[in-house]
Parts: sequence; C-alpha cells; structure tokens
Amino acid sequence: MDTSLVNVVVGIAVAVLIIARQFSTRKYAGPGANPRKFLVLPIVLVVLAVSEKGLVDKAHQGASIALLVAGVVVEAALACAWGFTTKVWRESDGSVYGKGTPAAIGVWLVMIAARLGLYALGAAMGVHSGSGALLVSVAALLLVRNGVVMWRARELEPTYRVSAAG
Repeated sequence: MDTSLVNVVVGIAVAVLIIARQFSTRKYAGPGANPRKFLVLPIVLVVLAVSEKGLVDKAHQGASIALLVAGVVVEAALACAWGFTTKVWRESDGSVYGKGTPAAIGVWLVMIAARLGLYALGAAMGVHSGSGALLVSVAALLLVRNGVVMWRARELEPTYRVSAAG
C-alpha cells in the first residue's frame, strides 16, 4: 500500500478522533494523569510525515517549504484559539479537566478552510502537496492546543463542590 494513502487515512482518522473526543471530559493533570501522553500522538504524526518521501516537493522546494511552514504557523495560531474554546477546571484534588465548547466547532471550520486554502494556493503555484504536510500541521495543532490548555490550567483555583448555602 502507498505510504501517502496510509498517511491520509491516518490523518483523517486522527482528525475524526480529535473532533469526537473534544466534547468529552478529559483529564489533563493531577493525581493519576500522565501529561506525557499528550506528546505521543504528535510524535507519531511527525514520524509518519518525515518517513514520507514527498514531504517537500523537490521541483518547487522553496515554495513547498514556505507552504509547509505557513501551514504549521496557521495551525498553531488556530490551535491557540481552540485551546481557549476549551472549558478548563481544577477539582479539589488538584486534577485538571477540560471539555470542548460549541465555539470549538467554529474554530475547526476555520482550520479546515485554512487548510483547503493552503492546498489551493499550492496547487495554483504548481506545488505537489503530500499528506506529510497535513500530518506535521496536525502534530503542531495538538501540541499547541494542549500547551494552551495546560498553561490555562496552571492559573486555576480548585473547585470544592460546596453549595453556596453552606
């Protein structure tokens, strides 16, 4: 099977998984949490992207690298927005949880439009864009989004689940 096809299938599966999971409550830190688990998927995606031979179009190296960098920068910027559409709270035991809000759907629509725009720009310039660029961008997206959520979580006070009446 062609590695490009495998990477596209992996990229789509990861996107579906991320979109589906963003609306469920997830533990980010605290007792029993392993913050390093948020590094595993981005690392796997980068390894898959680098293993693909067509990460950079040899016929248009400069433009291809510029589009790759632009994609990573755009995804990182939108990941910041996505990180701020996530509701984050700290429980009394110090555990940090997060859950996507409906505003995240808007951010995802903008991310998809931006990605399609970059592909269209590349096609207009004659640059062949492989699936590796998408995988690297998604890795950056996940790293930055999780970083924003963790950064926001450091400033939180615990919630004690005590009624205001007593």
